[in-house]
Amino acid sequence: MNINSIIRFSILIITTLFLSQCKNNSEVNKYRVGQEWNYKTRSGEEKSTLKILKVEEYPKTGKVIHISVSGLRIKSPKSPGGFANELSHIPISEEALNKSITKLQNEKSKMPNSIEMDGYSFWKKEFDKGEAGIFEVSVFEIVELMEDQIVSGNYTE
Repeated sequence: MNINSIIRFSILIITTLFLSQCKNNSEVNKYRVGQEWNYKTRSGEEKSTLKILKVEEYPKTGKVIHISVSGLRIKSPKSPGGFANELSHIPISEEALNKSITKLQNEKSKMPNSIEMDGYSFWKKEFDKGEAGIFEVSVFEIVELMEDQIVSGNYTE
């Protein structure tokens, strides 16, 4: 091999490594605040979407994605009309969210609102005390669970 071949080969290797690293970084940073995603919904809620509120990394739980879900039809005896249409804050594992999403709907949706961030603030205080965790099941299952809790009256207002 002459010097030009060695230089070209080295550039090819460096470029390949750089591009593979860029791909890995995009997967690592898949979720960003303000994104709106379609997900595997319950029947009758096909237009429901979830929004990314915050992305955090914790030593024990790993990456935690904070989401809100809108376009729901959750039975809720205390809501006008008997139904709630959103869940304002859900802390979910990245793995569970990966299994739930189907398509990025909007790269930059509305930024988190005060109700969503109030939910996050409450969760964060409880999480730091060791009294709150994260969901490790699909968004579909979380919505089902939340509806069951609301209907039974077994939830915190």
